[in-house]
Amino acid sequence: MLSVKVMKMNNIKENSFKKIYITFFTVVTLICVSFIMFILNIDSLKSSTVINVTLIFVLSIFFLAILFIYLIRKKILNVFGDLDEIIDSAINEEKIITGYDETMLSALESKLFRYIKITKANKEAVENERNKVKTLVSDISHQTKTPIANILLYSQLILENEQIDDYSKEILQDIKKQSERLNFLIQSLIKMSRLESGIIILATSKIKIKDVILKSIQKIYINAQGKEIDVNISCDENIMASFDIKWTVEALVNILENSIKYTKVGGKIDIRVTSYELFKRIDIKDNGIGIDEEEINNIFKRFYRCKNVNQYEGVGIGLYLTREIISIQGGYIKVSSEIKQGTTMSVFLPS
Repeated sequence: MLSVKVMKMNNIKENSFKKIYITFFTVVTLICVSFIMFILNIDSLKSSTVINVTLIFVLSIFFLAILFIYLIRKKILNVFGDLDEIIDSAINEEKIITGYDETMLSALESKLFRYIKITKANKEAVENERNKVKTLVSDISHQTKTPIANILLYSQLILENEQIDDYSKEILQDIKKQSERLNFLIQSLIKMSRLESGIIILATSKIKIKDVILKSIQKIYINAQGKEIDVNISCDENIMASFDIKWTVEALVNILENSIKYTKVGGKIDIRVTSYELFKRIDIKDNGIGIDEEEINNIFKRFYRCKNVNQYEGVGIGLYLTREIISIQGGYIKVSSEIKQGTTMSVFLPS
């Protein structure tokens, strides 16, 4: 609720400056007319008198110019002073009463407080919506976690039964596979929702980049080994950057999983770190199927999948989450790629 503060403000009306203009114009006109009349009678006057009158005329015009500039400057400073008080009071939610007359400042004050009122209402609406999303995300996470875990558990228990026939085993394996995919999708959607609504707050600190790379490789090592993909690291031990290690690992894992998925058996992934003054650059380069140049700008969109990856599993959320995580930390991602040659994802983390 806005408090009310009564203050004596400068009475800045629309014709306030006009009065100064008219006054000075009238005075200057009178002086100029007088000087012209003097010039017309110059033949009957002494030369010394002419010089003195001319000097007085010049000095008068010069003095009036200085006075005009001073008064205008003072008036403008008063206006800015009043505006500064109005803005400070608006920030502190204190209503100023400048008077009952319709001055320019009172009109501006009224508009400013209407704007603040609208902004405050919008902020409260956004906060309420964020709380609703937070509650919904928590409900989805809670309600789906147990059923999916049970499906996976029961499927695994039945698959371990030696008496099961091949046909049933094949169906159960498919059920397990689809359940894992559903679980991954739900968890990704929950993470995406939390990041977008600001529920998750990343805690950044100075950390060695090599540590985050090694943690990321540990999570994808089995998949890389299964496809006989070599993962090579080139990183100075002492290079550090500012980031949240947990979420940055998640971002790098998403990139590495894509590199493994879209690289043929026996391929390779090279990870190189370069240090700049403002950023540290992590290049993750593979020799996979590559990305069409026309699609590079779209790969970070939600649920977007390239035309040449239909035969691969995926839902198109991983890279979107990666970009969100890196962006929240003040970094960014660049991509360069050639079809059938490979892709390089360059992650820039603030120093």
